[in-house]
Amino acid sequence: MKIVIDTNVLFTALKSQLGASYKLVSIIPNKRFSIVISVPLIIEYEDVLRRGKLPVSITDKDITDFIDFFCYIGEPQDIFFLWRPFLPDSSDDLVLEVAVAGGCDAIITYNKRHFKNVETFGLRVLDPKEFLAEIGVIT
Repeated sequence: MKIVIDTNVLFTALKSQLGASYKLVSIIPNKRFSIVISVPLIIEYEDVLRRGKLPVSITDKDITDFIDFFCYIGEPQDIFFLWRPFLPDSSDDLVLEVAVAGGCDAIITYNKRHFKNVETFGLRVLDPKEFLAEIGVIT
């Protein structure tokens, strides 16, 4: 299964070691799924994580290492087409573009309502708990 992880999932995973987002990040890499990334998405990840209110124990180096890890394990996808705006938030559009260009099965996000009508592109929108249940990590 190929997925794109929305920024809010990564932010939540770094903010707390409780919950499905942390569990998802903690099992990466995993043979049951691959993560598709793009340069604009990685830039978005870095921007949000650096300006977010993460615990003081998470340093700039931790964020850099985390982003580097995603660059290492992620499947890079070039974007050759844009159809913005399709969604109300342009940062959600860049997640959608990566998912479509990468032939993904799902977008993993906590903001499911932001991704209305993406089934037009053959995509499902799942929150981390739903995704983990689907791949058999939690019940």
